[in-house]
Amino acid sequence: MINRVIDICAHNRFLVFLFVSVAVLFGWHSLQNTKLDAIPDLSDTQVIVYSKWDRSPDIMEDQVTYPITSALLGMPKVKDIRGFSDFGYSYVYIIFEEGTDIYWARSRTLEYLNSVTPRLPKGVNVELAKDATAVGWVYQYALVDTSGQYSIEKMRSFQDWYLRYALQSVPGVAEVAPLGGFVRQYQVNVDPNKLLGYKIPINMLVDAIQKSNNDVGARLVEMSGREYMVRGRGYIKSLDDIGNIVVMSNP
Repeated sequence: MINRVIDICAHNRFLVFLFVSVAVLFGWHSLQNTKLDAIPDLSDTQVIVYSKWDRSPDIMEDQVTYPITSALLGMPKVKDIRGFSDFGYSYVYIIFEEGTDIYWARSRTLEYLNSVTPRLPKGVNVELAKDATAVGWVYQYALVDTSGQYSIEKMRSFQDWYLRYALQSVPGVAEVAPLGGFVRQYQVNVDPNKLLGYKIPINMLVDAIQKSNNDVGARLVEMSGREYMVRGRGYIKSLDDIGNIVVMSNP
């Protein structure tokens, strides 16, 4: 058999060179387009459903985790579903069969979630986790100010509002998770004794702050052939704006 193969190759040199050239070109093309990974992801295709609600673990299990798990059991290509409940949090892991496309799995999960979300208690926030895998942490960087002109608060603001979005636009980056620094925020420290003295419930104070930190739009005013847009600008920009919020007024 080997002699016959050698004899055929000797009498058909053109076909032999043609097949070898095609094989070389195909190998070069495959080498250029094969995706290489330093740490290959061998885990199953899974989608994580994350829910947040300020309740105890037993209530989260009965009213959030169990309804979501039950609604997702009928999805196609599902191999296993695992639910975990914690104080204020719920995690549902949907593991699909091997070879299932991750984006197909995420789209079907969203379809099934649309049917169960209206039946959940009011105030429950349900969302899908990022499509990053367990081995997706491939790069870590530190934002350092060598000049000493910027505080940790300003550096964290630069990270959250500028650098983060620039990195997320890079192809292949699924998520940028910042750690450390001081996130700029306003905190209102409430004196419960004074609230009790003025007979103001804490819910009224929270509602007054929320309503005072908002922009509202009105209608257009036509004057001399021009249109003027009327807006009510009420976002909080300083501590004085918080101090000027009216919680309750007595005539």
